[in-house]
Amino acid sequence: MAASEFHPAEREMTGGGLAGRILKAIETVLGVAAASVLAVLLFMVLVTVCMRYFFAAGFIGAEDLGIWLHVLLIALGAPLSLNSALAMRLDVFAKMMPKRLHPATQVAADVYTVLSGLILSFGGSEIMTMLGGTSPTLGVPEWIRFGFLGAGGALILVVLMLQRIAEGKAWPVMLSFAVGAALYAGIPFISIELDWPPSIFLGLFAAIGLVLAAPLPHAFLAAAYVVIAFGSSLPEPAIVSSTVTGISKFLLLAIPFFLLAGGLLTASGVANQLVRFAAAMVGHRRAGLAQTTLLTSVLFSGASGSSVANAAFGASTFQPELVRHGYPPAKAAAIIAATSVLDNVIPPSIAFLILATATNLSVGSLLVGGFFAGGLMAICLAIAIHLTVRDQTPIPRATGAQRRQSAVQAIPAFGLGVIVVVGIRIGIVTTTEAAALAAFYTFLLGIGARLGVLSLYAAFRQAAVEAAAIGLLIGTAGPFAFLLAVDDVSGLISHLTTALGGSALAVILLSNTILLLVGLVLDIGAAILLFGPILLPAAVAAGIDPIHFGVIIVVNLMIHGLTPPLGMLIFVVSGVTRIPASALFKAVVPYLLALLVSLAILCVWAIIF
Repeated sequence: MAASEFHPAEREMTGGGLAGRILKAIETVLGVAAASVLAVLLFMVLVTVCMRYFFAAGFIGAEDLGIWLHVLLIALGAPLSLNSALAMRLDVFAKMMPKRLHPATQVAADVYTVLSGLILSFGGSEIMTMLGGTSPTLGVPEWIRFGFLGAGGALILVVLMLQRIAEGKAWPVMLSFAVGAALYAGIPFISIELDWPPSIFLGLFAAIGLVLAAPLPHAFLAAAYVVIAFGSSLPEPAIVSSTVTGISKFLLLAIPFFLLAGGLLTASGVANQLVRFAAAMVGHRRAGLAQTTLLTSVLFSGASGSSVANAAFGASTFQPELVRHGYPPAKAAAIIAATSVLDNVIPPSIAFLILATATNLSVGSLLVGGFFAGGLMAICLAIAIHLTVRDQTPIPRATGAQRRQSAVQAIPAFGLGVIVVVGIRIGIVTTTEAAALAAFYTFLLGIGARLGVLSLYAAFRQAAVEAAAIGLLIGTAGPFAFLLAVDDVSGLISHLTTALGGSALAVILLSNTILLLVGLVLDIGAAILLFGPILLPAAVAAGIDPIHFGVIIVVNLMIHGLTPPLGMLIFVVSGVTRIPASALFKAVVPYLLALLVSLAILCVWAIIF
C-alpha cells in the first residue's frame, strides 16, 4: 500500500505525528503536480494532432516540450511510488529471513535509495553547472531538463526520511542516510583492480539490492555508481546523463497515456460492459465464468495495455463471482492471474513500446505480431481451463437479444481498440498520438458516465505515478545497458551461439534459456531493456525475423508474471484477494504450462518460417 493511502489517524498511531502530516501534505502537492503535468502533456499532444490534420500546421518544439514534461512527470511521480508496489521491490527473500534481521535488511535496502537520491541530486547539479547552451526549439537552458531529475532525487530523500519517521523508524533511517552518504563520498576515492568487467559487478551489486528488497530502479542506479570503484567508464555525471537520455524519447509518452486510458475505462464503467459481453458469448459453456474471465482479458487487453491493471480489475471483479459459483478461491485467483498475462501481449502493449524503444523495431509490426501471439496464448489457456475446471455452476445461456444488446453496449470499448491499433498500423497517427487519442476518448467516456472531478483526478494521478515508476526504471536501466554494450556481452552471446552451431534453433534455445533465468528476478521492463538489444543481433544473424523474435521476448518475459520469486501478477492478485501468494503459485501451474506450450509453438514457428 502506498504511504499516501494511510489514514492520518493511523499515521499518528505509528509515530507519525508532525512527520506524517508533512508527508501527507507533500504527497498531496506532488500528486496534484504530477496529474497536472500529465493533463498538460495530453492537451499538448492533442493540439498538435489537431493542428496537423485540420490546419496542416504545427508548432516548433512540441516534441521537445513533451520530452521535457515527461522528465518532469517522472521526477514528480517517483517519490510517490517509493513505498508502494510500484517501487518494484523483490521482498520475497527479505521475508524469508529471520524476523530479527528484518530491521537490518530494511536499513540496507534504504541505503540503496539514499545513494540513488544523492546520485540524482548531486549528479544532476554537476551536469547543470557543466552544461551550457539553450534548446534550439524551446529557447530555454538545456540544464533545466537535468535539473528536473535532480530535484526528483532530492524529493525521494525527503519522502523516504518522512516515511520512516512516520513509521517510528527515525534511528534506522538516520543510519541509512549516514551509510549512504559515506558510500557516496568515498566511492570516487576507491580503486579496485580485478580482471572481471564492470558490468558483472554492476549486476552483482544490483542483485544484492534486489535480495534486500531495494526498489529495482534504485538498485540499478546505486550499483552503477558503486562500480566506479571497479573501473567503470561511467562517472557520476554520465550515469545521470544516461538516465535522463533513456527517458528522453517521445515514444515513451505513450505509456502514461495508455495507463490513463485503462484507468478511465475502468472508472467510467465501460470495462464492465466488456464483462457482460464476454459472459453473453461464453458464459453458458463448461467453466463458463472462467472462460468469461479469459475473454474479458482478451477484450480488455485492447484497452489498458497493462497486465497489472488487468490483474487488479479481474481480481476485484471476477474473484467473488468465481468463488460464489463453486471455484476454489486459489484456483479462481490463479485463473485471473494467468489470463492477465495477455494484456501486455495483445495490443496496445506497454512491453512492446519498451522493446521498440530499446531496439528500434517497428511498433506497428510488433503490435500485429502481438495479436497473433495473444490469440495463440488465449487458445492454450482456454483449453487448460476446460480441462482443469469441472462441476461449477454454469451461467444461463444468453438469448440472441441479450447478446446483441451486450454487443451494442460494448461498442464504446471496442472503439478504443480501433483508434489505437488501426491508427498506428495504417500510419494515420504515431504511437504516442494514438495513445493520446485513446486517453482523450476514454476521458469523454468518463464525462459521459458523469465521473466527478475527484474520480477524474484520481485516474490522472494514478496514471502519472505508474508512468513515473516505469519511466524511472527505463532511465536507470540505461547505465547498465551501456556497460553491457561496452563489455561486448552481445558479442559474447554471438560467439556462444556460433559455438552451438549458429542455427536458428541454437539462438532460440539459448535466448529462451537466458530470458527464463533473468525473468525470474528481473521486472519485464528491465529485462527487455537490458537483453532485447543483446539478443536481437544474434537472432537476425541466424535468419530469424526480428519482429517475430521480439514477440517471443515479450511472451517469454510476460510468463514470468506467474513464476516465483518475483511473480508480479501473482502478488497483485494476492494483494487484492488476500489469498497467500504461495497458494497461488501452486494453483497457477496448469495455466503456466499452457502458456509455455504457446511459447514453444511460437519458437517452432520462428525456426520453420
